[in-house]
Amino acid sequence: MEEGIVEVSDTTIAAVKGRRVWDSRGRPTVEAEIELAGGARGRAISPAGASMGAGEAVDRRDGGSAFGGLGVTLAMNAVNSEIAGALRGRDAADQHAIDKRLIALDGTPNKARLGGNAIIAVSMAAAHAAAAARGLPLWQHLGGDAAKTIPLPEIQIFGGGAHAGGRLDVQDFMVICPGARSFAQALDWTAEVYRAAGALMKDEGRLRGVADEGGYWPEFDGNEQALAMLLRAIERAGYAPGEQVAISLDIAASQFGKRGRYRLARDRRDLDSDAWGEVLLRWIERYPIRMIEDPMAEDDPEGFAHFTSAVKGRVQVVADDLVVTSAQRIADMARRGAGDAALIKPNQAGTLTEAKAALDAARDAGWGAIVSARSGESEDVTIAHLAVGWGVGQFKVGSFTRSERMAKWNEMLRIEEALGARAKFAGKNVLP
Repeated sequence: MEEGIVEVSDTTIAAVKGRRVWDSRGRPTVEAEIELAGGARGRAISPAGASMGAGEAVDRRDGGSAFGGLGVTLAMNAVNSEIAGALRGRDAADQHAIDKRLIALDGTPNKARLGGNAIIAVSMAAAHAAAAARGLPLWQHLGGDAAKTIPLPEIQIFGGGAHAGGRLDVQDFMVICPGARSFAQALDWTAEVYRAAGALMKDEGRLRGVADEGGYWPEFDGNEQALAMLLRAIERAGYAPGEQVAISLDIAASQFGKRGRYRLARDRRDLDSDAWGEVLLRWIERYPIRMIEDPMAEDDPEGFAHFTSAVKGRVQVVADDLVVTSAQRIADMARRGAGDAALIKPNQAGTLTEAKAALDAARDAGWGAIVSARSGESEDVTIAHLAVGWGVGQFKVGSFTRSERMAKWNEMLRIEEALGARAKFAGKNVLP
């Protein structure tokens, strides 16, 4: 019998449907829904990034004039035709076989033919359907009794870079709560910091709205001014900087760095890799920064490795664009010492199996890992379940506002509550 084809059972795929829905930026995206022979259903929505690495899975878009060329009719049709035909009769409980079939069906290294947006939606929907057939939440279906870890949240306060029209060069100014004793407490503290930051900006006439991920739209004269404001917000909220609430940055340096040169438009500076690294080191000395993501551009692994060595044991250095949720890239960069943690974004890889392989590669290398959302999101909460089901200690979904973000924070609260006394909050243990 052909691999993946099974006799009809409750988890046999009976139907696959794709539909066009809308993401948090009002752009079209793909939702996949899978129905099993036993009646269980699972569905999932593909997210979309704005700041993207060169090696990640490619969304299939329609082009043309409608929706600015961002339509997903072609990707949706791929779900309803080729993908549906290939998966009917297969066992949704065998995630590896489902994803292997999707990869082979597409036949390209970056999911460009069928579309990464079509493929990841189907991959996640299959996992949800299999969990539903067992009467289990996805996190428990994936992790069983071993699924106990509740991750440390990383939450945006100010948005910059590609998420805010380039008003700041640095993309995300975030907080983490190493002093919190639970996920719920970390959210409580973050809510107070977010409120304090808004009050400070209003007092100074800088409050202008929110960026793509819900953080305050930056109205600052330079990048470091945002850091100073964030530190003030932590203090105004009544928390000890660094001990209870610390700062995390997503530099997204590929947006302003190329071939070892870093051009900071807001600060009117043009620096080489070493000089830019020195700027970051000064920030670390002045502010309670515990995590930095993508400090160097994806084409500067040497600079990335040099910076990682310089802050080893003090600051977690997270690779995103450099590794794009690829097991091979993570292994390669770990050997070069470029980073010590990987961002895990399922849609970068294209299937859940490939995302899990990237996570396993990070663990094999002794790296940390952060399950992450994208800037273009929806009400889909799959990644909250992946973080717990896979036992990942960190979780990043954007800011503390907008329902596409809050849906995921709130889902994690429910999971923590469901685990009760068995829940193990990762907290400060995941940090250097």
